[in-house]
Amino acid sequence: MTSITTARPSLTSNDSAVLQALFDAESSPSSGFTVDSSLPPWPPSVNISETDLTSLKQRETDIIRKLQSNTSPSIERVQSALDDFDTLITEHPKYPSAYTNRAQTLRLLVDLIYTKEAGSEQSTEGEISDAALFAPETSQLCSRIFSDLGQAISFATPASPADAVSTTQARLLADAHTHRGYLLLKAARVKKAGSGDEGPDRLRALSADQLEEMASRDFFFGGRYGNKVAQQLSVQTNPYAKMCGAIVKEAMKKELEG
Repeated sequence: MTSITTARPSLTSNDSAVLQALFDAESSPSSGFTVDSSLPPWPPSVNISETDLTSLKQRETDIIRKLQSNTSPSIERVQSALDDFDTLITEHPKYPSAYTNRAQTLRLLVDLIYTKEAGSEQSTEGEISDAALFAPETSQLCSRIFSDLGQAISFATPASPADAVSTTQARLLADAHTHRGYLLLKAARVKKAGSGDEGPDRLRALSADQLEEMASRDFFFGGRYGNKVAQQLSVQTNPYAKMCGAIVKEAMKKELEG
Protein backbone atom coordinates (compact mmCIF):
# COMPACT_ATOMS: atom_id res chain seq x y z
CA MET A 1 0.00 0.00 0.00
CA THR A 2 1.32 3.36 -0.97
CA SER A 3 1.48 5.95 1.76
CA ILE A 4 0.76 9.56 1.08
CA THR A 5 3.13 12.04 2.64
CA THR A 6 1.93 15.55 3.17
CA ALA A 7 4.65 18.15 3.05
CA ARG A 8 4.69 20.48 6.02
CA PRO A 9 4.61 24.13 5.04
CA SER A 10 7.81 25.86 6.03
CA LEU A 11 7.68 29.18 7.85
CA THR A 12 9.86 32.03 6.80
CA SER A 13 12.08 33.58 9.45
CA ASN A 14 9.77 36.62 9.44
CA ASP A 15 6.67 34.46 10.00
CA SER A 16 8.37 32.68 12.87
CA ALA A 17 9.35 35.99 14.45
CA VAL A 18 5.77 37.28 14.16
CA LEU A 19 4.30 34.17 15.78
CA GLN A 20 6.93 34.29 18.50
CA ALA A 21 6.10 37.92 19.25
CA LEU A 22 2.37 37.20 19.31
CA PHE A 23 2.42 34.31 21.73
CA ASP A 24 5.59 34.68 23.79
CA ALA A 25 5.48 37.59 26.23
CA GLU A 26 9.20 37.26 26.91
CA SER A 27 10.28 37.26 23.26
CA SER A 28 10.46 40.84 22.10
CA PRO A 29 8.93 43.62 24.25
CA SER A 30 12.09 44.31 26.21
CA SER A 31 14.39 44.09 23.19
CA GLY A 32 15.12 46.87 20.76
CA PHE A 33 16.33 49.48 23.20
CA THR A 34 19.31 49.92 25.48
CA VAL A 35 19.44 51.02 29.11
CA ASP A 36 22.61 52.96 29.79
CA SER A 37 23.15 53.57 33.50
CA SER A 38 25.80 56.19 32.72
CA LEU A 39 23.28 58.50 31.05
CA PRO A 40 21.72 61.46 32.89
CA PRO A 41 18.26 60.65 34.34
CA TRP A 42 16.37 62.64 31.68
CA PRO A 43 17.00 63.47 28.01
CA PRO A 44 18.47 66.88 27.10
CA SER A 45 15.04 68.17 26.00
CA VAL A 46 13.89 68.11 29.64
CA ASN A 47 16.57 70.72 30.38
CA ILE A 48 16.90 70.32 34.16
CA SER A 49 20.26 70.91 35.82
CA GLU A 50 21.68 68.40 38.27
CA THR A 51 21.25 70.90 41.11
CA ASP A 52 17.59 71.51 40.26
CA LEU A 53 17.00 67.78 39.89
CA THR A 54 18.24 67.10 43.42
CA SER A 55 15.92 69.80 44.75
CA LEU A 56 12.94 68.49 42.72
CA LYS A 57 13.42 64.94 44.00
CA GLN A 58 13.40 66.21 47.57
CA ARG A 59 10.25 68.26 47.00
CA GLU A 60 8.50 65.24 45.47
CA THR A 61 9.54 63.09 48.40
CA ASP A 62 8.20 65.65 50.89
CA ILE A 63 4.84 65.85 49.10
CA ILE A 64 4.46 62.08 48.96
CA ARG A 65 5.43 61.66 52.61
CA LYS A 66 2.61 63.99 53.62
CA LEU A 67 0.18 61.69 51.85
CA GLN A 68 1.73 58.55 53.32
CA SER A 69 1.73 59.90 56.88
CA ASN A 70 -1.92 58.95 57.16
CA THR A 71 -3.34 55.61 56.02
CA SER A 72 -6.56 57.34 54.98
CA PRO A 73 -5.76 60.93 53.95
CA SER A 74 -8.57 63.45 53.74
CA ILE A 75 -9.72 65.09 50.52
CA GLU A 76 -8.22 68.33 51.80
CA ARG A 77 -4.81 66.73 52.36
CA VAL A 78 -4.83 65.15 48.90
CA GLN A 79 -5.90 68.43 47.32
CA SER A 80 -3.05 70.18 49.14
CA ALA A 81 -0.61 67.66 47.65
CA LEU A 82 -2.06 68.29 44.21
CA ASP A 83 -1.58 72.03 44.70
CA ASP A 84 2.07 71.37 45.57
CA PHE A 85 2.53 69.27 42.42
CA ASP A 86 0.81 71.98 40.38
CA THR A 87 3.33 74.51 41.67
CA LEU A 88 6.25 72.20 40.98
CA ILE A 89 5.06 71.54 37.42
CA THR A 90 4.46 75.22 36.78
CA GLU A 91 8.07 75.90 37.72
CA HIS A 92 9.46 72.89 35.80
CA PRO A 93 6.87 72.03 33.10
CA LYS A 94 9.01 69.35 31.45
CA TYR A 95 9.85 67.32 34.56
CA PRO A 96 8.35 63.86 33.77
CA SER A 97 8.32 62.40 37.27
CA ALA A 98 6.06 65.15 38.65
CA TYR A 99 3.38 64.23 36.12
CA THR A 100 3.31 60.55 37.07
CA ASN A 101 3.19 61.43 40.77
CA ARG A 102 0.38 63.91 40.17
CA ALA A 103 -1.50 61.25 38.20
CA GLN A 104 -1.22 58.87 41.17
CA THR A 105 -2.42 61.61 43.51
CA LEU A 106 -5.38 62.30 41.23
CA ARG A 107 -6.24 58.59 41.38
CA LEU A 108 -6.35 58.88 45.16
CA LEU A 109 -8.59 61.94 44.97
CA VAL A 110 -10.93 60.13 42.58
CA ASP A 111 -11.31 57.31 45.12
CA LEU A 112 -12.04 59.70 47.96
CA ILE A 113 -14.58 61.74 46.01
CA TYR A 114 -16.37 58.67 44.68
CA THR A 115 -16.43 57.11 48.15
CA LYS A 116 -17.91 60.27 49.60
CA GLU A 117 -20.52 60.63 46.85
CA ALA A 118 -21.50 56.97 46.95
CA GLY A 119 -21.54 56.81 50.74
CA SER A 120 -19.41 53.66 50.63
CA GLU A 121 -16.29 52.55 52.42
CA GLN A 122 -13.07 52.65 50.48
CA SER A 123 -12.04 49.18 49.37
CA THR A 124 -8.57 47.82 49.98
CA GLU A 125 -8.94 45.61 46.90
CA GLY A 126 -9.43 48.47 44.45
CA GLU A 127 -13.00 47.75 43.30
CA ILE A 128 -14.20 51.23 44.14
CA SER A 129 -11.20 52.73 42.38
CA ASP A 130 -12.12 50.89 39.18
CA ALA A 131 -15.73 52.05 39.31
CA ALA A 132 -14.81 55.56 40.38
CA LEU A 133 -12.53 56.23 37.45
CA PHE A 134 -15.39 56.38 34.96
CA ALA A 135 -18.19 57.75 37.14
CA PRO A 136 -19.77 61.00 35.84
CA GLU A 137 -18.73 62.98 38.92
CA THR A 138 -15.05 62.08 38.47
CA SER A 139 -14.71 62.08 34.67
CA GLN A 140 -12.84 65.41 34.60
CA LEU A 141 -10.30 64.13 37.12
CA CYS A 142 -9.90 60.95 35.09
CA SER A 143 -9.25 63.07 32.01
CA ARG A 144 -6.49 64.89 33.92
CA ILE A 145 -4.92 61.54 34.84
CA PHE A 146 -4.72 60.58 31.16
CA SER A 147 -3.29 64.01 30.33
CA ASP A 148 -0.57 63.75 33.00
CA LEU A 149 0.46 60.25 31.95
CA GLY A 150 0.59 61.40 28.33
CA GLN A 151 2.81 64.34 29.26
CA ALA A 152 5.16 62.17 31.29
CA ILE A 153 5.51 59.70 28.43
CA SER A 154 6.05 62.48 25.90
CA PHE A 155 8.83 64.15 27.88
CA ALA A 156 10.60 60.91 28.85
CA THR A 157 10.45 59.12 25.49
CA PRO A 158 13.75 59.29 23.56
CA ALA A 159 13.82 61.28 20.33
CA SER A 160 14.64 58.14 18.36
CA PRO A 161 13.65 54.51 19.12
CA ALA A 162 17.30 53.63 18.61
CA ASP A 163 18.47 55.99 21.37
CA ALA A 164 19.57 54.49 24.66
CA VAL A 165 17.62 55.45 27.77
CA SER A 166 18.69 55.96 31.35
CA THR A 167 17.58 53.69 34.17
CA THR A 168 15.28 56.44 35.44
CA GLN A 169 13.74 56.92 31.99
CA ALA A 170 13.11 53.21 31.51
CA ARG A 171 11.46 52.89 34.92
CA LEU A 172 9.16 55.87 34.39
CA LEU A 173 8.18 54.82 30.85
CA ALA A 174 7.43 51.28 32.03
CA ASP A 175 5.23 52.55 34.86
CA ALA A 176 3.47 55.31 32.90
CA HIS A 177 2.64 53.13 29.89
CA THR A 178 1.43 50.32 32.14
CA HIS A 179 -0.70 52.73 34.22
CA ARG A 180 -2.31 54.22 31.11
CA GLY A 181 -2.80 50.78 29.58
CA TYR A 182 -4.60 49.65 32.73
CA LEU A 183 -6.94 52.65 32.57
CA LEU A 184 -7.66 52.05 28.89
CA LEU A 185 -8.37 48.38 29.55
CA LYS A 186 -10.78 49.32 32.33
CA ALA A 187 -12.45 51.80 29.97
CA ALA A 188 -12.88 49.04 27.39
CA ARG A 189 -14.54 46.80 29.96
CA VAL A 190 -16.81 49.63 31.10
CA LYS A 191 -17.78 50.17 27.46
CA LYS A 192 -18.51 46.47 26.97
CA ALA A 193 -20.64 46.48 30.11
CA GLY A 194 -22.88 49.12 28.53
CA SER A 195 -21.65 52.20 30.36
CA GLY A 196 -20.13 53.79 27.28
CA ASP A 197 -21.48 57.27 27.96
CA GLU A 198 -19.35 57.67 31.08
CA GLY A 199 -15.73 58.60 31.43
CA PRO A 200 -13.51 61.25 29.83
CA ASP A 201 -14.75 62.89 26.63
CA ARG A 202 -11.76 61.67 24.65
CA LEU A 203 -12.75 58.03 25.30
CA ARG A 204 -16.50 58.21 24.72
CA ALA A 205 -16.34 58.12 20.93
CA LEU A 206 -14.10 55.04 20.91
CA SER A 207 -15.36 51.48 20.76
CA ALA A 208 -14.41 48.82 23.29
CA ASP A 209 -12.17 47.16 20.70
CA GLN A 210 -10.39 50.43 19.93
CA LEU A 211 -9.79 51.07 23.62
CA GLU A 212 -8.45 47.55 24.09
CA GLU A 213 -6.08 47.95 21.14
CA MET A 214 -4.78 51.20 22.64
CA ALA A 215 -4.32 49.41 25.97
CA SER A 216 -2.43 46.62 24.23
CA ARG A 217 -0.08 49.15 22.65
CA ASP A 218 0.62 50.76 26.01
CA PHE A 219 1.18 47.36 27.61
CA PHE A 220 3.62 46.54 24.81
CA PHE A 221 5.68 49.63 25.58
CA GLY A 222 5.35 49.07 29.33
CA GLY A 223 6.75 45.60 28.80
CA ARG A 224 9.39 46.88 26.40
CA TYR A 225 10.76 49.10 29.14
CA GLY A 226 10.78 46.32 31.72
CA ASN A 227 7.36 45.89 33.39
CA LYS A 228 6.74 42.12 33.55
CA VAL A 229 2.99 42.44 34.17
CA ALA A 230 2.68 44.67 31.10
CA GLN A 231 4.47 42.04 29.01
CA GLN A 232 1.84 39.46 29.90
CA LEU A 233 -1.07 41.87 29.42
CA SER A 234 0.32 42.92 26.04
CA VAL A 235 -0.08 39.37 24.78
CA GLN A 236 -3.50 38.89 26.37
CA THR A 237 -4.89 42.06 24.78
CA ASN A 238 -3.11 41.80 21.42
CA PRO A 239 -5.95 41.49 18.86
CA TYR A 240 -3.86 39.36 16.49
CA ALA A 241 -2.79 36.98 19.22
CA LYS A 242 -6.41 36.67 20.35
CA MET A 243 -7.53 35.99 16.78
CA CYS A 244 -4.84 33.37 16.23
CA GLY A 245 -5.62 31.82 19.59
CA ALA A 246 -9.29 31.55 18.69
CA ILE A 247 -8.41 29.87 15.37
CA VAL A 248 -6.13 27.35 17.08
CA LYS A 249 -8.76 26.66 19.75
CA GLU A 250 -11.43 26.05 17.11
CA ALA A 251 -9.13 23.76 15.13
CA MET A 252 -8.31 21.72 18.24
CA LYS A 253 -11.99 21.48 19.10
CA LYS A 254 -12.85 20.15 15.64
CA GLU A 255 -9.97 17.68 15.81
CA LEU A 256 -11.19 16.34 19.14
CA GLU A 257 -14.76 16.11 17.90
CA GLY A 258 -13.56 14.28 14.77
